[in-house]
Amino acid sequence: MTMIQTEFERDELTELNRFNPYLKGIYAPVRKEVTALDLEVEGEIPRDLYGAYLRNGPNPLNAPEGMHHWFDGDGMVHGIFFENGKAEYRNRYVRTRDHEAERAGTLDAGGILEPIRRERSALTTYKDTANTDILIHNGTAMALWYVSGQPVRMDPRTLETIRTETFAGRLPKNVSAHSKVDAQTGEFLFFDYNLYNPVMSAGVVSADNELKWFREVELPGPRLPHDMMITKNYMILMDLPVVFTEAGLRNGMWQIHQPKNQPARFGVVRRDGTGDVKWFETEPCYIYHGCNAWEEGDKIVFYACKMVDNGLPPNPEFGPYAPMAAVLALQAELHRWTFDMKTGQTTVEHLDDRRTEFPVVNLDLMGHKTKYAYHVTIPNTHTQVFDGLVKYDLESGNGIEHRFADGVYGAEPAFAPRVGATEEDDGYVITFLTDSATGRSEALILDARDFGGQPLARVELPQRVPAGFHGTWAPGDQIAVAS
Repeated sequence: MTMIQTEFERDELTELNRFNPYLKGIYAPVRKEVTALDLEVEGEIPRDLYGAYLRNGPNPLNAPEGMHHWFDGDGMVHGIFFENGKAEYRNRYVRTRDHEAERAGTLDAGGILEPIRRERSALTTYKDTANTDILIHNGTAMALWYVSGQPVRMDPRTLETIRTETFAGRLPKNVSAHSKVDAQTGEFLFFDYNLYNPVMSAGVVSADNELKWFREVELPGPRLPHDMMITKNYMILMDLPVVFTEAGLRNGMWQIHQPKNQPARFGVVRRDGTGDVKWFETEPCYIYHGCNAWEEGDKIVFYACKMVDNGLPPNPEFGPYAPMAAVLALQAELHRWTFDMKTGQTTVEHLDDRRTEFPVVNLDLMGHKTKYAYHVTIPNTHTQVFDGLVKYDLESGNGIEHRFADGVYGAEPAFAPRVGATEEDDGYVITFLTDSATGRSEALILDARDFGGQPLARVELPQRVPAGFHGTWAPGDQIAVAS
């Protein structure tokens, strides 16, 4: 197979952006939106694998001229759809309003390393890329952005953009990435935050796409949360000690720090929107991604990847991008928090010292007790790459690893239940792999019950899948025909 030329040509990048590691190699954008219906397979795709693995990530439409953050790239979803032992691949841009404006030459917003455009609506302080997360709700996919933007509905098979989602015009603000869907109720539970004001918000949308309630939560100051979790009866919001500096707040610049002695707080909110927020405090920490949470009597059990210091100094080869790269090269370890709703006590347990992140579970059990979680493993490098997977037993903290070949890096996986499965781990784990030497990408299919064994199938993809952010599984029987 002949590889499609995918990287920015050297003369397209400014002298400044030639230092930027997140515009080169496995991070460089691809040029084309592709549909490929006849893919080469090594091994055999299980016939009881039915649905789509989708993965979102940044893919700049145009070569940036100013300072470019990895989070600034236009959202692009790559998807592989499985049915009857065959696979189809597609990739499409997430056509946010700002993406369409850039195509038309009328974009009036910059990236997060540039001063904010105060003349823009507070809903869209920076360019809205919808490049971070993707989930399935009401039969279609929704692409979401970490810095909080407007959700974008997409057809989960064709990946064509359907519309910007406002929940019939009732969405008061924005939606942050890592909002959640409860597969057992079909509800979409979301949060939002304000970069420069001391408030967070939360809401719930029904399985029929109706906004059930929305409320604001006052905070001691502006915050930069990344995730939230859900249980059967609660939402868990995070007030964590990573905030804008005083100069950043004053000048409208993306300048963050971790204040000393500011505790981490977890706010428990009832899913029916009633009652006060119940706050739990712990020692300072930061969490990018939660794993799962559930209720055990009067207690909430919460699993997440807690950040640790990677010990690496900024890389001078990255020039002015060295500080950005140092923050993005995240390292974290699996921990368990227990919040006692009766006594207000919190306990924290360190479960494993492997550096793992981007955790996923069987989404049918999100917010309910799970035994297993699937994480990427992260080497201690100057840019963020994933060099393997681990299947955790959450009860013991033990894990089984599946390592990738040297120089081959993966994406956040998804767990796909086998058609007719009745047990939690009866299914498959899917991810995209890219060889950093050749640019060749493939989809990897593992048997979740033989995690350390040989792959069931490798599906060759027609072009490189750039390193990106989050993925999900879209069950075939739940995917509606988009209109």
